[in-house]
Amino acid sequence: MLTTQQETLTEVGVVLGVDTHLDVHVTVALDELGRHLDEISIPASTRGYDTLVEWGEKFGPIICAGVEGTSSYGAGLARHLSRVGIKVMEVERPKRHQGSSRRPGRNGKSDRLDAEAAARAVLAGEVAGEPKSGDGRVEMIRALRTARRSAVKARSQATNQLKSLLVTAPDELRDRLRRLSTKDLVTAAIRFRPGALPETPEEATKFALRSVARRYRSLSEEITELDIQLKRLVAEVAPDLPTLLGVGTDHSATLLVVAGDNAERLGSEASFANLCGVAPIEASSGKVVRHRLNRGGNRDANRALHLICVVRMKYDQRTKHYVARRTAEGKSKREIIRCLKRYVAREIYRVLVSGDSPSPPTAPSPIESRPKVVTTI
Repeated sequence: MLTTQQETLTEVGVVLGVDTHLDVHVTVALDELGRHLDEISIPASTRGYDTLVEWGEKFGPIICAGVEGTSSYGAGLARHLSRVGIKVMEVERPKRHQGSSRRPGRNGKSDRLDAEAAARAVLAGEVAGEPKSGDGRVEMIRALRTARRSAVKARSQATNQLKSLLVTAPDELRDRLRRLSTKDLVTAAIRFRPGALPETPEEATKFALRSVARRYRSLSEEITELDIQLKRLVAEVAPDLPTLLGVGTDHSATLLVVAGDNAERLGSEASFANLCGVAPIEASSGKVVRHRLNRGGNRDANRALHLICVVRMKYDQRTKHYVARRTAEGKSKREIIRCLKRYVAREIYRVLVSGDSPSPPTAPSPIESRPKVVTTI
């Protein structure tokens, strides 16, 4: 028999794989050699997370946990595991064509198989990267941006409804309001007094216009309140970021949310560029050396970088010189913007990590080598 000291020396670490859902998380435990130890289903609650940790530690020290959906159903579990000192890695959900666990007729499809695939992805080093911590001011910014985006969309719908109601409004009312701007139209509609019980089409139209106008004004006030909070938080997290040409508070918030509270998890500016979908993808073959468009990454961040480049192409002198030089080389406007987005991503990453506003270079520098790439969004 092994002595206690020998058992301690031969103790093998445990790797957890978690398939997350709204109410229940399914977990499979493997040892470092890939041997299946056990499986468990826990409720998606603090008590369930504690149960999971106690269960896993029965087999040995937990060295890592591969969790699916750390930005959605697995967010609470990922935060809990990080707080108790367990390393968490983001695992992408298997695609149908990538794993036998997704192929009917072979190993089938089940939560247990997905959880085991997550654990084996950790052992094989095929994880997407370290997830966002989601426990700081950037997480606050993310929540406020979600509410603001919804309010802006609802306000746009209210504007369209106001215009639509005018199209079919009685002639006298339509002629009086059709040339007003949206702001003036809202002000005029709020002043209508059609009565509590409309009796004519004109009174009913006024009643409807007033209702939509009140909604528009309420949403505008909500957006203003959210903007104030977002501006305060962005200034606290990265005060130099909004001061960069073309960035501002809105784009700063977008890029901060992509990087997360723990921006250092990205490892390099190349990882941040890949996360934003602006890292070129090599598509060389034989003697042909070329790079193709990257259609991955976070599209909100990609859009923010695109708009920043558009502003700089119009107002930044060094960017104008760069565009003129690349145009003379035969590059199209789209190709030039793709290059500029890569350079802007590098500049912004340095501000996010260091907190310092970098002095602008005389010209964009060549694209650096990309060591480690993180794809967690």
